[in-house]
Amino acid sequence: MDYMKTETVTVTCAKCKAIVQVPVGGKRLCGCGAWLAGEAPRAVEPEPMVVRPADLKAWPKIEGDLSAIERLNDGYRRIQRELAKAIVGQARVIEELLVAIFSRGHCLLVGVPGLAKTLMIRTLADCLNLSFSRIQFTPDLMPSDITGTEVLQEDKMTGQRVFKFLHGPIFSNIILADEINRTPPKTQAALLEAMQERQVTVGGTKHKLPEPFFVLATQNPIEQEGTYPLPEAQQDRFMFNVLVDYPEEEEEFKIVEMTTTLQAPKIERVLSANDILEMQDIVRKVPVAPYVIRYAMKFSRLTRKDKDKGDIPQFIRDYVTWGAGPRATQNLVLGAKARAVLHGRYYVSCEDIRAVAIPVLRHRIITNFNAEAEGIKPEDIIKRLIEIIPRDPNEEALAQGKAPATISG
Repeated sequence: MDYMKTETVTVTCAKCKAIVQVPVGGKRLCGCGAWLAGEAPRAVEPEPMVVRPADLKAWPKIEGDLSAIERLNDGYRRIQRELAKAIVGQARVIEELLVAIFSRGHCLLVGVPGLAKTLMIRTLADCLNLSFSRIQFTPDLMPSDITGTEVLQEDKMTGQRVFKFLHGPIFSNIILADEINRTPPKTQAALLEAMQERQVTVGGTKHKLPEPFFVLATQNPIEQEGTYPLPEAQQDRFMFNVLVDYPEEEEEFKIVEMTTTLQAPKIERVLSANDILEMQDIVRKVPVAPYVIRYAMKFSRLTRKDKDKGDIPQFIRDYVTWGAGPRATQNLVLGAKARAVLHGRYYVSCEDIRAVAIPVLRHRIITNFNAEAEGIKPEDIIKRLIEIIPRDPNEEALAQGKAPATISG
């Protein structure tokens, strides 16, 4: 296993006497539920935030929802500026990553090697002031290498032997699961409980993961030998399937120019863990009109081949084997909420639904052999759905600069 290593100190928990390795200047959750601080061997009260460096300014206290929208929008622009110091282009990918983070979702990044997927996630963790672990998935990786394991230790004071839980790399805020399709399904399944329940169970004991918690996995789409495709159940746990494509010509020129010198970008920390938790709550509070929810539902329901329903498009019957479930609609609405907030709006429009439709549905629509033979991909099916699903007339009027239509009584 190859993941990011940091300097640690040995701390003895005052509550259960467990010996835990804690990052210097950081915190780690003990198996008994107490937080252990790296600077002193003592148990502290649990709190959903990491240690804030002395040079990090506190995020302004949220006084109202509208002011919170403005602060989140300002934080979004600051994060973009910091990421631009190390990442050239990829504006769409960065926005989709941030939308997933503020929606409490997980992302699967699909792209060929050398497109800065790992660098992007590492830089994002740095500017968000979150703990970060990189796990290199290999065929011999075991579930205990990810979640942690129990070891038999002898108490020097009593002479008794007891099992103590040693935390694995998953006990961090941001987890980079690098090349997740290179490990067997047994190890891939170790992430299921962590991604859905925000906890891991080892030896019959549940261990809470630190908040916020995100899994950002990478996958190489061109290599098939020696890989284990993710099962549909685990793919459905990822909110977004983000496609990382090749850069444009000018962007590639800037990449080569910037990465072949001695200059190293200095990333400033923008948000803390507590700030992100507050912003996630704000996203959940954003109201959604009923017609927007029904608009999002059509994207999922029209992909399901139900023989009793006559409104299914013919191209769905021809090319789709299995459609999207209710979780897709949930993620469409949550992603649209986060996108609206990041753009400074306290309402969700149908345009927000369309903007997140492809990353939400790309891995939830399973095409058949006919689609493969004709070169039809899930993205093509989603684009055709965007074209045929009726849009809100008021939205089109606003886009053309006209006053929305009124309903006469």
